[in-house]
Amino acid sequence: MRTAEEIVRIRKVLLEYCIQKQTERIETARKAMDDAQETANMEDTSVEEKFESFRTQMQQDRDMFAKQYSEALDGLNTLRKIQIDRSQDTIALGSVVITEAQKVFVSANIGQIKIENDVYFGISIESPLFKAMVGKKAEDFYSFRDKNFKILEVF
Repeated sequence: MRTAEEIVRIRKVLLEYCIQKQTERIETARKAMDDAQETANMEDTSVEEKFESFRTQMQQDRDMFAKQYSEALDGLNTLRKIQIDRSQDTIALGSVVITEAQKVFVSANIGQIKIENDVYFGISIESPLFKAMVGKKAEDFYSFRDKNFKILEVF
């Protein structure tokens, strides 16, 4: 059985890691968006027609990076809603879920997170895995990709 202090420590480390990764995503998307816009704005009047399709492509790239930027900001805002010191018995945003198959932190789509000797996976509340587990408790089962898994612990 984990102590309350251990639970808060694990959740705090996971959340800090997720915030760092999400912040990096925001900066990467912002820089890529700015670079694409800057490239699209470059003009060479002597060959303007030749580069019109190039400029259009750069604007499309900027729009794609703008979407990634917006999604990353939304993810960071979601992370900021997580209260690490709040006890959770059912799976929801901010839960750490230990199953037979893996350890999950319901936060943002971060992927693999290594902490000490454990590996967790950061998943968003939009993910199919979360949707299969939401509202469940320790000792419950959930079905994902035609397989059943037992939830060992939720905190």
